[in-house]
Amino acid sequence: MIDINLIRENPEAVKENIKKKFQDKKLPLVDEIIALDKKKRELQAEGDVRRAQRNSLAKNIGLLMREGKKEEAEEAKRLSKENNDRIAEIENESAEAENRLKTAMMAIPNIIAPDVPVGKDDSQNVQGKVFLEAKEKPFEVPYHLDILENLGGIDLDSARRTSGNGFYYLLGDVARLHSAVLTYARDFMIDKGFTYCIPPYMIRSEVVSGVMSFEEMEGMMYKIEGENLYLIGTSEHSMIGRFMGATLAESSLPQTLTSYSPCFRKEKGAHGIEERGIYRIHQFEKQEMIVVCKPEDSDEWYEKMWNYTVELFTSMEIPVRQLICCSGDLADLKYKSCDIEAWSPRQKKYFEVGSCSNLTDAQARRLGIRYKNSKTGKNEYAHTLNNTVAAPPRMLIAFLENHLQADGSVYIPEVLRKYMGGKDKILPLKK
Repeated sequence: MIDINLIRENPEAVKENIKKKFQDKKLPLVDEIIALDKKKRELQAEGDVRRAQRNSLAKNIGLLMREGKKEEAEEAKRLSKENNDRIAEIENESAEAENRLKTAMMAIPNIIAPDVPVGKDDSQNVQGKVFLEAKEKPFEVPYHLDILENLGGIDLDSARRTSGNGFYYLLGDVARLHSAVLTYARDFMIDKGFTYCIPPYMIRSEVVSGVMSFEEMEGMMYKIEGENLYLIGTSEHSMIGRFMGATLAESSLPQTLTSYSPCFRKEKGAHGIEERGIYRIHQFEKQEMIVVCKPEDSDEWYEKMWNYTVELFTSMEIPVRQLICCSGDLADLKYKSCDIEAWSPRQKKYFEVGSCSNLTDAQARRLGIRYKNSKTGKNEYAHTLNNTVAAPPRMLIAFLENHLQADGSVYIPEVLRKYMGGKDKILPLKK
């Protein structure tokens, strides 16, 4: 949610930002917000005057009654009732205007960064830096599910019976590898100075609406029947929600946290949820990082955060690249975002394994996350950022394809061996 003052003072800039995001249907909202904001302020002003009059009228009635001026007292009572009735109307009208204003404001996208490329959808995202040389294998790389099955590491059939499509059982050394990468990612971020956290896996609706747009919520979140709770789609949701309504000491910023959680997603409308494999699933685990900082520091943290993911993947000897998200591919709350994509030797192209986003004060405004500015003495909105450290199974797919050997074994890089009991490879099942 953006600052209402920006819409008041520069509505054309807000409209231009909406156009850059190819959301022209939202353009009328800007004028609607201006009208609602004007009405709300007028009602506030009238209400303040009438509440002051209410006190004056009450005193006058008492005075007239004591002086025996019954007719004048009755007239004063009539005027007082009219005034009170209007105050009640004003309160109802103000509440309605406030609700309509909030709904409209939450639909307005965050102002995007000046260096975000303008494009309609993800096909117009722009390649950034490339890290490690992407090499083709001297043999045909099987589909990731075939690799997993050859290692005895997955059971999809049982998962379909217990849970349906979009779920799986991981087994043996593959399950151990999955946990090893997450544990390594945890320790990697702790070594970067981040505080490790295991958050709640369910959050209330007011947190959901604070961290994402309504469209995202509908496409992602699972609602707990009969309760005001949702399963998290990523630990970012509950991690940012932890600061809801807080006014943080400036000296406590930045808050740098890395979190582990399972994640649950509907993947509504996602292509391929029924396909063979584990690229899109309903449940997975992830190591995440979030930062809450002062506004002047968020650009620097954004650069640090996506580079941490690059460093993690390259330490596991997996080639990656940065993909800069264009305006039309940015969710409404995002100021800027980039994906980290890993090389797929089988597909001979890159695919997404993580995403880093700077949301400036958009989430903070929705959730009321402030800090005390020592220079101005005022409470100001903080900036929030989030980034994927590692998220199986996509990370697992990239790992298996890049480290598959000709004999069907999978090489384990040095950094992971202590988490794998010293193993330097995972062997295929004996035929």
